Amino acid sequence: MRRIENSKLYPWLLLTPTLIFFAIWNIMPLFWMVGMSFYNYSLNLGRPPRFVGFDNYTDYLDSVDVWLAMSRTFTFVIFSVGLTTLFGGILGVLFWRSSKMPGRRLALTLLFSPMILTPAAIGTFFRLNYDPTFGIFGYFTRLFTGHTLDYLGTEGWAFVALLAVDVWMWTPFMLLITLAALGSVPSAELEAAEVDRLSIWRRFRYVILPHARFIIMLGIILRTIDAFKVTDLVYQLTRGGPGGTTEVIGVMIYRKAFDALTMGWTSGLAVITLLTAIAFTAIFLYILNLQKRRRALK
Repeated sequence: MRRIENSKLYPWLLLTPTLIFFAIWNIMPLFWMVGMSFYNYSLNLGRPPRFVGFDNYTDYLDSVDVWLAMSRTFTFVIFSVGLTTLFGGILGVLFWRSSKMPGRRLALTLLFSPMILTPAAIGTFFRLNYDPTFGIFGYFTRLFTGHTLDYLGTEGWAFVALLAVDVWMWTPFMLLITLAALGSVPSAELEAAEVDRLSIWRRFRYVILPHARFIIMLGIILRTIDAFKVTDLVYQLTRGGPGGTTEVIGVMIYRKAFDALTMGWTSGLAVITLLTAIAFTAIFLYILNLQKRRRALK
């Protein structure tokens, strides 16, 4: 037994079950999806897959629906990530500054509760609350304006309502990231900045940001990837409507795969979505490395 533990193969023996599980549930489906993207395969036709090369990918370039879904997705990502980062950062600073506030742990627990719930449950809950007849938002709208507004059935308002739910659900995540980032700042440097009477902006720029930048950027990366592939929340709230105004790329993939059953065309679109998410991550990591190099040169 000791010989096995001292062997160089021992770590690989421990990792083997995890690697097998990862290969079966991640690597093999990924290769199947990439290979299927080069075929014309529809489950409702009863025909075998037909190789079409890059025809599916060229079809995306001519598809107005795909471009509209992509533009809605990018718009959703920009506003969702921006607002959750802003609100989460503000709340994180407030809780960081009030570390001795009575009831702080209870308040944090209540704020983190949206992260525990599933997006499907949250979507169902807010769909009922957005109902113009008996929903709480419909009630307050009639109370203050005297008019009835169907938030999820009105173009423009549906996207805003969807965005509001996503921001409510993921602001606690950025709050947690902000608290972790601020906790990484050495207290000695903060005390020195306070003794030197640096302004709040200078403390943030020269003391807090250099230490907290990496953790905050990591949170933004994770939030961007999650916002880009949002599907279940949108499907539960609007089904992509009204008139397709909230149909993001994830909902389009779901609809084409499980409603139209066009597996080849959908696989290619999923590959493009995956590559786009990887590109987001690469850009953020490049910015981080660039900032590290500039800091090292200084």
